[in-house]
Amino acid sequence: MAHPALKSDSVAVVTGGASGIGYASAAKFAQMGMRIVIVDLDEGKLEEAAAALREVGSPETMTSVTDVSDLEQVLALEAEVATRFGGTDILMNNAGVGIRSSCLGPRDAWEKMLNVNLWGAINGCQAFLPGMISRERPGAVINTGSKQGITTPPGNPGYNVSKAALKAFTEALSHELRNTAGANLTAHLLVPGFVHTNMIGAKDKPPSAWTAEQTADFFIDSVDRGDFYVICPDNDVSRDIDEKRISWAAGDIIYNRPALSRWHPDYEKAFADHMSKD
Repeated sequence: MAHPALKSDSVAVVTGGASGIGYASAAKFAQMGMRIVIVDLDEGKLEEAAAALREVGSPETMTSVTDVSDLEQVLALEAEVATRFGGTDILMNNAGVGIRSSCLGPRDAWEKMLNVNLWGAINGCQAFLPGMISRERPGAVINTGSKQGITTPPGNPGYNVSKAALKAFTEALSHELRNTAGANLTAHLLVPGFVHTNMIGAKDKPPSAWTAEQTADFFIDSVDRGDFYVICPDNDVSRDIDEKRISWAAGDIIYNRPALSRWHPDYEKAFADHMSKD
């Protein structure tokens, strides 16, 4: 069943929309004939992206240099969109940053990732959703999470915490929306696989990575089906592999294994056996 908000008269707001998954998603929305608002901090990239979106089907594309971690700026953005387009139907909280961290710091890396990856999405929802609900039109909220927010691998705990918290927030949001009278909105958690974007720092696409366009196609098809968890594969990791990794992570709690036992030497063989099962 097609999602009723994925249609030509919808208005879509995409944060982190000047490049990567955000731009690829905005381009798919533009091809449907939607009016698009792309939000980013890079003004030069914003204008380039807007020009491209106008060519592919959204002549009324609007741009905004907005810091999503600043609620006042996000509230001002919502008011501007409402004035120009009458309101918002699709909100894609996609802006994100990844900075190296450890459990002991650096403090500014933790604050930046929590402020953008978590608070950016919360600010977007709290600024836009009251108007989206009162609009009484079909709508959707898409929050871009990460597999690192589900299996929380060692290496960057600040990023993992921001995305794990975003997962919990989006799950709660989905529950609230379906129990709010008059809210004709759905929430979705986009969980990309390995995607060739600026964040990975590689000029050429690694063979294992998907393109941003492949990711956008997959997530739009998933939202169209009504999926909440949009777990994207890539060229190395299949759905089956993701499911086994996720179930092992949950098993740490169920079977009282050490935290992150997937990376514990005493559980190396058990994890390999788990992954090899049909």
